[in-house]
Amino acid sequence: MKIRINHRPPGSVLVVTLLSAAVIGLALGSYLWMVSNQNISTARGLAWNSAIAVAEAGAEEALTQLHYNDINHLSANSWTDLTNGWYYKTHSVNGNRYYETTIKKVEPPIIIATGYVPAPLAPSSNFGMLLAQVPTAGGSAYVKRRIMVNTRRKALLPTAMFAKGQILLAGNNVTTDGFDSDDPLASTNGKYDPAKHKDSGDVWTNSGDPSAISVGDANVFGHVGTGTGGTATVTSGGTVGDLAWAGADTPGIKPGWSSDEVHMEVEDVKVPFTSGYSTPVGGVVGTNAYTYVLNGLLNDKYKLSSLSGKVYVSGGQVSLYVTDSLNIGSGDYIYIAPGASLKLYVAAPSATIGGSGIINTDAKASAFEYWGLPSNTSFAFKGNASFTGIVYAPEADFTLGGGGSNDYDFVGACVVNTIKMNGHFHFHYDEALRKKYWSGYQAAAWNEVDPNAPLSQF
Repeated sequence: MKIRINHRPPGSVLVVTLLSAAVIGLALGSYLWMVSNQNISTARGLAWNSAIAVAEAGAEEALTQLHYNDINHLSANSWTDLTNGWYYKTHSVNGNRYYETTIKKVEPPIIIATGYVPAPLAPSSNFGMLLAQVPTAGGSAYVKRRIMVNTRRKALLPTAMFAKGQILLAGNNVTTDGFDSDDPLASTNGKYDPAKHKDSGDVWTNSGDPSAISVGDANVFGHVGTGTGGTATVTSGGTVGDLAWAGADTPGIKPGWSSDEVHMEVEDVKVPFTSGYSTPVGGVVGTNAYTYVLNGLLNDKYKLSSLSGKVYVSGGQVSLYVTDSLNIGSGDYIYIAPGASLKLYVAAPSATIGGSGIINTDAKASAFEYWGLPSNTSFAFKGNASFTGIVYAPEADFTLGGGGSNDYDFVGACVVNTIKMNGHFHFHYDEALRKKYWSGYQAAAWNEVDPNAPLSQF
């Protein structure tokens, strides 16, 4: 009997093994290629997004420069004048990231900021990702993105009343409204006219408390605004809204005329001067004797530890710095002659203006300015005195009491810590103050632009 043995070629096993290894290797290689590209894509995405954050850091530095230096002193803080209307600075962020930022000296200024972030891989085309480019700097590839920031002036007095804390409008027949001394259609000879009043008597606070604003029975021709979570309460006799709503004594707040989105940055008042001042003395003007006579044509800076009695201000722009106490009592007043103005800086812990108050003969709010330093924590304006001017005292609790028999009680604007209004009082906001009083610039809008365009294009 013969046994047959079928001999198969041993090479077939090797072929199968090699083919299997090739398939597995191809699959593994494809997987590793996919993972590698995914990692690169993720890394490039992070670089792409980070470039905008770096550019925004450059814009922030430019805004800081504009805040602390006016437009005519932009070369301060190591900024370079490019002599073509642009000022330039570059700064490193985390070592290998950096930005270039420029400010165009126009009104209002324009900011161009470019962010550079190392790129893990060069792009597959010359167009990059959207507007991004990947230039080579020092042998390294960078993602490059640029933003243009348009600015606007930041108003120091953007509203009729602003307080960091609570606002209480108590008393009878309390109203707030507005006008514009620069607009003949919203004023008469630059003065408040009830026939031309506007619904710009806004009342704002940064407070987020449930009792942030108590309107009470007041008529607010304007908006009310609080900090996040804050509330404005109105009793049955109170109204907040536009001319038609508040003018008809419609109870409550008109829909859309309240918000809890107020957040206003308030800076403290600094000491106005430490030298070059005079100590005022008394005198007679006409037939009237005054405790102090301040003549801006002789000296525009005066300083007192205590202020009381009758004060006469004549000639030019006068600054008076009061350090310890201020009390304008019964029968007293501060008289500002035509064409003159007074900036009253107060460091006294408490201050009171009563009697005949501020006799502002030009009836312009800018002719009298009250600046409360951080130590000034209380300011009371009371009696039947009228007031035309501004109050900027961020740490002071501001009390308005009394009020006269006419509509001309308080004309101007205030920025204080808290507000309490009593009695028969009418508060009229002069919209022209928004343009006259401002502090630095803020971003109005920003857009991404071509990172390789010349500055002359902007």
